[in-house]
Amino acid sequence: MKVKVISVLEDNYMYLVIEESTRDAIAVDAAVPKRLLEVVRKEEVVLRAILTTHHHWDHARGNEELARLCPGLRVYGADERIGALTHKVTHEQELTFGAIRVRCLFTPCHTSGHMCYFMWEDGSPDAPALFSGDTLFVGGCGKFFEGTAEQMYINLTQILGALPKETKVFCGHECTVRNLKFALKVEPENEIVKNKLMWAKQRDDEDLPTVPSTLQEEFLYNPFLRVTEEPLQKFTGKTDPVEVLRTLRTEKDNFKKPKERPNPQAMLAFDWGLFSPFLEKK
Repeated sequence: MKVKVISVLEDNYMYLVIEESTRDAIAVDAAVPKRLLEVVRKEEVVLRAILTTHHHWDHARGNEELARLCPGLRVYGADERIGALTHKVTHEQELTFGAIRVRCLFTPCHTSGHMCYFMWEDGSPDAPALFSGDTLFVGGCGKFFEGTAEQMYINLTQILGALPKETKVFCGHECTVRNLKFALKVEPENEIVKNKLMWAKQRDDEDLPTVPSTLQEEFLYNPFLRVTEEPLQKFTGKTDPVEVLRTLRTEKDNFKKPKERPNPQAMLAFDWGLFSPFLEKK
């Protein structure tokens, strides 16, 4: 099983999962058809199916065009709002694509029909993969657009958090630096957060993805998975894990990243009056 990470739109990820013995492939969140088909051609594979995590346009908008361009393409998802849907899936339903096994994990909250996909190959030494859409991010979790803190707590602890710790996490957006800046505000003494943030900034500077992480790592620096830890309870002023999670999400929604320092050359230009002719009233 080979996973191709494809950056699209402003900060989205879509994925192409390749079954290497048959050269068949599955797409996850096929938002940009042209880009996806370029990768399909380059990898010399046949696109058999799309797994859509949720109906938002930046995850599902390519479904109709791909269904038109690829006759017989199967489109899986848990929400009737997903375009070109052919197979509605349910919690813990299992799918098979050659040697690739997929377990559908229903995680309502970001949207009421959000589905994550857990993939593995029997007998493979490779770690399994989780395609977590907008439920679990590297260092964060999705906004509660259509659900509650209680739902997200179950998603993160009982459903996704219960998967094997070596599971690789492939999420729907590249927002790791922003997430970890918030995590550092929550746990300023957490050295693992500091180191991961430094690493993520370096990746960002080099225009490289920060996915995948692993579930084991997420429990060390992702505040939304650490709601029973003392520093998180101290930060939120809550002890009940669901209340900690609810407060964290509110704080994160209101979190503003530090303002960038003004460009020093621009400040000098103002000091020297170079912009004056443009600022004078006519």
